[in-house]
Amino acid sequence: ADGIVRLDDVVKAAAKDGQGALALTDLANMFGAIRFYKEARGKGVKPIIGCDAGITNPADRDKPSRLLLLARDREGYLNLCQLLSKAWLGNQYRGRAEIGPSWLQPDGLARGLLALSGAQMGDVGAALAAGNPDLALQCAKHWESVFPGAFYIELQRTGQQGMGTYVQQAVQLAVKAGLPVVATHPI
Repeated sequence: ADGIVRLDDVVKAAAKDGQGALALTDLANMFGAIRFYKEARGKGVKPIIGCDAGITNPADRDKPSRLLLLARDREGYLNLCQLLSKAWLGNQYRGRAEIGPSWLQPDGLARGLLALSGAQMGDVGAALAAGNPDLALQCAKHWESVFPGAFYIELQRTGQQGMGTYVQQAVQLAVKAGLPVVATHPI
């Protein structure tokens, strides 16, 4: 998460609201996963473990893209741990651990993972913001091939400038590509 929300408070609020599941996606790490898992299970909320991952942009190392990766099962959790360890140990740039795009293969470390496009911070969103819907479609199709049946176009309405336009363009792209959408909200 990019915030300072206390895990016990957010899990308690989710349980009180009757939410069946809640995800924790720290930025480039899973430091809170164990505590979150225990807290959520203790309150009857299904914990979903994931990471808001930086993906190396070989064309411009100063502009990595993001993918939100969620563990679908034990294999996905272990693959996510391996990806993050590999990023921290061998692919840091300016203090950021980044996952190399070539590390994500459908028959390798992408197995067991579900991926969200990263909203405006992903390569799909960046292409839309740059006015290049063809590139956005190309990026979306690439990620769908890496995460077959498990790639979603991520929508967010956080009140930031350009969000309304992004949501409209992203929905149009999802329809064109035949991809599902998912709405998220960072807290």
